[in-house]
Amino acid sequence: MGEVERPLVGQVVTVFRNRLRAEHEGAYRDELAVVAELARSMPGFLETKTFVADDGERATIVTFADPQSHRGWRDHPRHREAQRRGISDYYSEYSIAVGETSYASAFVHDPQGSGGTAP
Repeated sequence: MGEVERPLVGQVVTVFRNRLRAEHEGAYRDELAVVAELARSMPGFLETKTFVADDGERATIVTFADPQSHRGWRDHPRHREAQRRGISDYYSEYSIAVGETSYASAFVHDPQGSGGTAP
């Protein structure tokens, strides 16, 4: 298990919630692999992680270092193509919330007994 990325003020966080249409899940996985690799290659990319709830809803959290980096990702032609395909082929529903971090804090437990570290 990797370390949790420490958040910083000014980072841009996107929360993308969605549900997939069952008949297109395989094609979606292929598309996601391409798009996720593209995101990782973008300047300012920090982290992406997807969680799937028991009821099938998916939530992906994507973090970029700053608004300029996020705009580069948002407007990338291949990402725009994936968004269009998501609407036409993959999603039964989705919502997106994007915000610039105004407060950030983190905690890491120290198993050596010092109680942990916080910024």
